Amino acid sequence: MADQLQTLDLVKELVYRLVVPSDRNSAEQNQPPDLEKPLKYAIRILNSRMTPSVAADESAIVESIKRLLVNEGKSSDALTFADMYMKLSMKSGAGTIKNRWAVLYLLKVISEDCRKEKSSHLYTSTSSNGLPLLTNETDNLRFFKSQKTIDSKGKGGILMVSKDPESIREIAIREFADLVTEETEVPEDALVRDVLFACQGIDGKYVKFDSHLDGYALSDSLIVPRATRIMVRKLCELGWLFRKVKNYIFESMEQFPAEDVGTVGQAFCAALQDELSDYYKLLAVLETQSLHPIPLVSEMASSGHSGNYLSLRRLAVWFAEPMVRMRLMAVLVDSCRVLRGGAMAGAIHVHAQHGDPMIQDFMRRLLRRVCSPLFEMVRSWVLEGELDDIFAEFFVVGQPVKAESLWQEGYRLHGGMLPNFISQSLAQRILRTGKSINFLRVCCEDQGWAEAASEAAAAAGTTTMRGGLGYGETDALETLVSEAAKRIDKHLMDVIFKRYKFREHCLAIKRYLLLGQGDFVQYLMDIVGPELSEPANTISSFKLAGLLESAIRSSNAQYDDPDVLDRLRVKMMPHGAGDRGWDVFSLEYSARVPLNTIFTESIMARYLRIFNFLWKLRRVEHALIGAWKIMKPNFISSALFATKDGSSVMSQFVWISRRCQVLWNEMNHFVTNLQYYIMFEVLEVSWSQFLEEMDAARDLDDLLAAHEKYLNAILEKSLLGEASLHISKVLFVLFDLILRFHGLVDRLYEGIRELQSSLWKNDSRGRSKSKLKSNNEVSKSGQLIGEGRKALTKFAGEFRKKMGEELDKIAKDYSSSLGRFLAELPVQLNVDLKFLLFRLDFTEFYSRLWAM
Repeated sequence: MADQLQTLDLVKELVYRLVVPSDRNSAEQNQPPDLEKPLKYAIRILNSRMTPSVAADESAIVESIKRLLVNEGKSSDALTFADMYMKLSMKSGAGTIKNRWAVLYLLKVISEDCRKEKSSHLYTSTSSNGLPLLTNETDNLRFFKSQKTIDSKGKGGILMVSKDPESIREIAIREFADLVTEETEVPEDALVRDVLFACQGIDGKYVKFDSHLDGYALSDSLIVPRATRIMVRKLCELGWLFRKVKNYIFESMEQFPAEDVGTVGQAFCAALQDELSDYYKLLAVLETQSLHPIPLVSEMASSGHSGNYLSLRRLAVWFAEPMVRMRLMAVLVDSCRVLRGGAMAGAIHVHAQHGDPMIQDFMRRLLRRVCSPLFEMVRSWVLEGELDDIFAEFFVVGQPVKAESLWQEGYRLHGGMLPNFISQSLAQRILRTGKSINFLRVCCEDQGWAEAASEAAAAAGTTTMRGGLGYGETDALETLVSEAAKRIDKHLMDVIFKRYKFREHCLAIKRYLLLGQGDFVQYLMDIVGPELSEPANTISSFKLAGLLESAIRSSNAQYDDPDVLDRLRVKMMPHGAGDRGWDVFSLEYSARVPLNTIFTESIMARYLRIFNFLWKLRRVEHALIGAWKIMKPNFISSALFATKDGSSVMSQFVWISRRCQVLWNEMNHFVTNLQYYIMFEVLEVSWSQFLEEMDAARDLDDLLAAHEKYLNAILEKSLLGEASLHISKVLFVLFDLILRFHGLVDRLYEGIRELQSSLWKNDSRGRSKSKLKSNNEVSKSGQLIGEGRKALTKFAGEFRKKMGEELDKIAKDYSSSLGRFLAELPVQLNVDLKFLLFRLDFTEFYSRLWAM
């Protein structure tokens, strides 16, 4: 009972604070306020079972109160409220309020009621004559229940208006209409018609295009409410957008030449024109509605329906959807003004990535029209090989080239014209498919591709060669390109391998240019060796061609295909005055169309580089074999000096002969292992891998890549690549030293043979001191020997010393160069070169020697 009395006292205090103003004068303060009716009303509300329509969210109501205070400019009150609420929420114990949200909601509702009362004079105020002034009503408190209208001639001459909400609404509406009429001198229906004109790019009576503002606007001299002026400006934005789109269409179709616009640009303009046609239909309907007069607000209220008329606000509703489409078209126009072809289609496609279904549908409809010429070009290219692109809009670009360069240089992708809805991999397949058709038609003179293209069109679901493709049908495009590429590439590979025998030609190059036909190479080197020892400028190419033909007919090469042998020719490289035939001789293999697409000039130049290396390696091997034939074991002791006076001379050449044999063994070990590595570890292994990749190739690009990989592997493993320039120079120095050694051996044993001849002649004539004469020219050494034994011994010593010094120099240079070569091998990138190092130094002889 005590709690109820305390609650009632608190309610009374609250009602008193709400009803009694704080600024009462002293006279009013002496009169007790009438709290009976407000208190009963408050108690009735508190005892009711009404529930609020909002969810019970304490934090939300707190934020609402603070936001309300801040919006009223009472930031300090908002901070005070926040501080009080924090203290209230932190309070605990017996006096804690359990339902804080209900209390806060009650205080908020009461505060809102107070503001409504203050703004609309909720409670009656008395006039000077003591009568109430009725201006509004509330839902909760009614001060007037029923009043009768008193005649204006009644008491006091005061007009009393009955409590009727409808009458009050009509009076307010009429007052508002009169106020609007006084503030404007242009009727709304005239503004509506002018706005419709502006939306068609036409100046109206009041609304005209202002070049300074770059838009349609009302003249500043007209008396129009600011709100109406803003609305007219917003509605006329549609006209400004229409003007931009219309000017673009006119410039593209009338002013610019066709080559600057292109077929895709023309399709874009046609699609925009179709959208404007629907826009024109809407404006025609709106113009019809604008002929109906705009009724007054009171007439609309009395009639109970809106009527078929057009006002500025209704126009804003009608323009909502066209405004979105026209803005999008204007954005597309600005984006595509300097673009054409595939670039234009890609730019439009970017704007289609939108979440609004209406915009998606609009952009899809527009893009199907825009991309139609582009997809027709794709279809024509992948099925017919025709590049029907007169305005350079397609992402495949062709240029006139020779037949051998058609595949590599004839066609390429133009990245700027590739729309982003076609992936790079798909574009590459499209490019290769059309290239394959043109390669078959131009280089191979084959027409079988037409049947393959027809099968591809049927497999892709296109029964005719003119089947349609459109934007959004990416799967259909992928299917068509995949089917066409698979069939046409297969037909191309069959033509290359079966009709033009690509594998056989590769094998012929391996046999002859890469010196894989051993008997042919050995016989060729034997018969051309004497000729190649002559100066290069004295050698006849025709004679070398005859020797080549003899080598072919004397070896197993004679059983090869005549077409293959006919392509093998002798080639003399450019040479200078001091070059020998060995330096300029080479073989070449003539590749004709279409094989010259694979065996291009640059490829054959690399083959020539490999041939020169292998030919020099074979020459070095041939020179070492020749040196061994000259310095057979025990040749000096058994034959050269088997004379009476030969023992003293022989002793001077035994040690140098042994030095030559030791150096020869070292050189032979190096050349033999290097040759084994090149012929088996490099050429044969690379050829085996090339055969596997050749069989796995699905198109000409794969075949070209496999051949390029094969050639690069040979160059890198043979120390002929760009990364092995330094070590290859050292290798060629070793080759030159071996050839110098061969020349030294020739001169050494030629001198020994001259000494032998002189000794034999000296023995046959006894001790005669007569000079040796002959019909032939006599050498200086023979003359000295003829003078006597002393002269022979002296000459032998000088000759031995000279040969020994030259041999020491060659041995020293060879050892130094071989050391540099073996030191460079471990740092090479190719792992196969480590096997070469193991073969050359498998006993670690050189490692221990240079470590000392």
